[in-house]
Amino acid sequence: LLLRWRRRRRLWKKVKEAQQRQERSLVQMEAAAHRFREQHPSVNMTSILSLPLPELAQKLRDGSLPLEHVFYTYVSKAVQITIETNCITEYLQESESELKKAKLTGKRGLLYGVPVSIKDSIDCQGHDSTLGFIKNLNKPAAEDSVVVQVLRRQGAIPFVKTNVPQSLISYDCKNLIFGQTFNPLLYTRSPGGSSGGEGALLGGDGSILGLGTDVGGSLRFPAAFCGICAFKPTGNRLSPPAMNVLFWSLPVVAAVGPMAKDVESLALCMRALLCEDMFNLDSTVPPLPFNEEMYSSMQPLRIGYYETDFFTMPSPAMRRAVREMKQLLEDAGHTLVPFELMNVDYLMFNFCLRGMFADGGASFLKKFQGELEKSSMKMLFWLAKSPDWLKTLLSWITKPFMPRFSHIVRSVRANTVDEVWSLHHEIEDFCHQFIAQWKKLNLDVMLCPMLGPAPRIGYPGKLSVAVSYTMLYNVLDFPTGVVPVTMVTEEDEEELKGYQGYFKDWWDRTLAKAVRDSVGLPVAVQCVALPWQEELCLRFMKEVETL
Repeated sequence: LLLRWRRRRRLWKKVKEAQQRQERSLVQMEAAAHRFREQHPSVNMTSILSLPLPELAQKLRDGSLPLEHVFYTYVSKAVQITIETNCITEYLQESESELKKAKLTGKRGLLYGVPVSIKDSIDCQGHDSTLGFIKNLNKPAAEDSVVVQVLRRQGAIPFVKTNVPQSLISYDCKNLIFGQTFNPLLYTRSPGGSSGGEGALLGGDGSILGLGTDVGGSLRFPAAFCGICAFKPTGNRLSPPAMNVLFWSLPVVAAVGPMAKDVESLALCMRALLCEDMFNLDSTVPPLPFNEEMYSSMQPLRIGYYETDFFTMPSPAMRRAVREMKQLLEDAGHTLVPFELMNVDYLMFNFCLRGMFADGGASFLKKFQGELEKSSMKMLFWLAKSPDWLKTLLSWITKPFMPRFSHIVRSVRANTVDEVWSLHHEIEDFCHQFIAQWKKLNLDVMLCPMLGPAPRIGYPGKLSVAVSYTMLYNVLDFPTGVVPVTMVTEEDEEELKGYQGYFKDWWDRTLAKAVRDSVGLPVAVQCVALPWQEELCLRFMKEVETL
């Protein structure tokens, strides 16, 4: 007991030190911004914050806007948003010296002088990538991740790191070290996760471009909940996150992607990243530069669409968002074709849950070993620790009246090598069948629902089953983007009163409670393309945004 008490005391000391570093970071940012305001009182920060990224980048490159004006404007705004939402975990103080070096350099990349925020889990040299784990504190990265190196070579200035949920497998944004991040649009709502700090910072105008990761919707949830845009490319189109971040086996493919206020900004970031530097630094990335012809094409599109996946019943606002977008696209001359999704329940339970916990949760438990808090995933912990005979019995007992719970219990178990190989073959077959259905309908892209509006804080942890709309495209490894298209109306709220869900179980009732009283909050749609067709996906997102 004494040893355990001493160990816990050491861990709490590490947490306290990390929180003090976070506070010092904010003080340093505020001091730097204050110095700048005193020296340059005439700078119009509001006009700088209103500039879209492509225009801002152009002004920085041609010298019509000084670098320090832009940098300290965003530092000042980022501090303000962090005080309101708790989104920044660390200020990269070396960014100030990088700013001075950038002014002296002759080379001006596509993102010259642009301040960029970076998700906690993406390595920046000399800084922790905690993933919300205490054990990862005071272990600074030896070097920048490849995407951060490429950003720097394109002239960008990474200036802050942002908050994440513990372990990244949550679409909320809370951990024991840095606490809860709040939605800048409504503080009682979740900002989404796991790139929730990025979503809050960008949604509150504290950054103009952010970098996050997506393993089940981690870019798309924060974008949809905070009213911004995000883009998840095919898994290996950009250099992927370090594998030590993950503790599950395939099939769920992780991807790095940009987050911004508009689609043109996402396209500019992809243009900058898909360069020779990316291909030279990571030889596993296919050397496919950005296809301008595909992105700028004006040809009418043949678009598949669906309103529901028949697993998570869409909220009235989600369904309306797809219907209204379908009508707008048809009016603009595009062809819309209904697409029928099948076996999403099988995909969720067998491919995702069983695939992620193929070893019965042993790797999952190992990652959390020695941590102080695991409360956000109590059920998964209990399942990972329970013997198989108990899970089999519980699954059999609950099947008639709690079918989803029964499937979840049965899915978290240790698999034999043969079973894992069989699972991988099943996933490959599913992907081939999905693409065959896509090709049969001769589709270019797909329009899909996106979970929304933002749920109340604390509810994402209770609603892990609701990731079905996003997780599908991680399993398939298709490029997917999110664009906000409407807001919740009084009519949506009225219709929500009759929401029952497909299973009429505790999860369905909880989802209705989570999104109640959301008038005025944004609702997004997902735009999807086939693997390696990122430019086509972005072109479709641009069309949706424009309409």
